[in-house]
Amino acid sequence: MAKDDLFQTSRSSRARRAGWRSAAAILGLLLAIGLVGGAWQLGRALVSFKQLDRSVVVKGLAEREVPADLAIWPLSFAEADNDVANLYRNLERKNAQLVEFLKAAGFDDKEIGSSAPSVVDKQAREYGGDDRSPFRYTGRATVTVYSTDVERVRATMSRVGELGQAGIAIGGDHGARPEFLFTGLNAIKPEMIEEATRNAREAAEKFARDSGSNLGKIRRASQGQFSIDDRDANTPHIKKLRVVSTVDYYLVD
Repeated sequence: MAKDDLFQTSRSSRARRAGWRSAAAILGLLLAIGLVGGAWQLGRALVSFKQLDRSVVVKGLAEREVPADLAIWPLSFAEADNDVANLYRNLERKNAQLVEFLKAAGFDDKEIGSSAPSVVDKQAREYGGDDRSPFRYTGRATVTVYSTDVERVRATMSRVGELGQAGIAIGGDHGARPEFLFTGLNAIKPEMIEEATRNAREAAEKFARDSGSNLGKIRRASQGQFSIDDRDANTPHIKKLRVVSTVDYYLVD
């Protein structure tokens, strides 16, 4: 009887070990399936993320040429004399002549401004330098035209030679140059931004077609600063306006 009991106990132990091995195998299989499924889900997430991240950055340009609507024209002239009182009288006389010339050209008092003359006493300077001028005093004055009638300013500028014939030499001051401005930017900003954005989208659509994709939503966008420049050195009264819009679009299949 003892031998039969021992045999039964051995068989029971082997059965339990076989059951454990089967359970472990099933558990391992389930774990493997879970890992494979998890990796598949992770792979899908990565692919989806990469697809979502596909994008194209394009720039759209808008340009306009517009006439200036404001002119600032400084007319500077100089005088020299050994008598300071006489110097001031000559500067005042020429200033009056210049103002009269501008009024005759059609400018009114509101468009004409005169600055106080600047006078230098060469003997009073700390460093006289090697100035061989025979005159002790030199003076300079400026009359400035500030007008929205740009064409009138340009027409009058062509007549400056008449002032020379009257004894008034205009120029000699590098800071006294005519300036033409455009002040109506705000009125045309929306149109130019719309045009720049439209041009950017057209470029993005072409890229999408060429790459076999479709254009998605805007990812991000930025608008550059407006620039206003002279069309060229010879036509400062014609301005070139420019703006660039940068748009980042998603690409979808």
